[in-house]
Amino acid sequence: MSLKVTFELADADLDHFRRVMRQARDIARQRGPEEVLAAAGGLLVRVRSSEAPEFIRDRLERIKTLIDMVQDVEWKLPEAETGRVLNALAYFCEPEDLIPDHVPGLGFLDDAIMVELVVRELRHEIDAYQDFCAYRATEEARRGRVGHAEDTVTRNQWLASRRKALQSRMRNRRLRDRDRRGSGSGRSPFSLF
Repeated sequence: MSLKVTFELADADLDHFRRVMRQARDIARQRGPEEVLAAAGGLLVRVRSSEAPEFIRDRLERIKTLIDMVQDVEWKLPEAETGRVLNALAYFCEPEDLIPDHVPGLGFLDDAIMVELVVRELRHEIDAYQDFCAYRATEEARRGRVGHAEDTVTRNQWLASRRKALQSRMRNRRLRDRDRRGSGSGRSPFSLF
């Protein structure tokens, strides 16, 4: 038997997470990208080896996508977007959580909430990266099966073309959302960055 629990974050709660994210940006500036990525990866290791509830584990597993976006040499995430992702991941560098990780059942809850907020904030970056990965896998399989000896387009060329289109889409969607938030379209004005 499963049980669904839903809760709503009030403006004061969201303000708390905004403050924490501002602090995380300061942390990201003090630490290098490698240290931020290692800390986020370390959290994943701790969660995977913990007895955290499945709903928390599922949410925290999304950190892997954020790490991959930064480390994938073929994705070549532009500097501005890399900074946004690293700022988000820097939250997981801080050992002092709202709820200490060792608290049974709830220890990673604040981390799961932050991941949920980060995923919403970076949804266009995540969507573009996932589309890129799917395209790359499909093309690798297709080109590998057929052989394509006559293909004059190199791997770097077909990846660059798709990457450019997806990163442009990512930026355009983010700008469109920012414009909507500013125009009073009724959408939530919440933003972490």
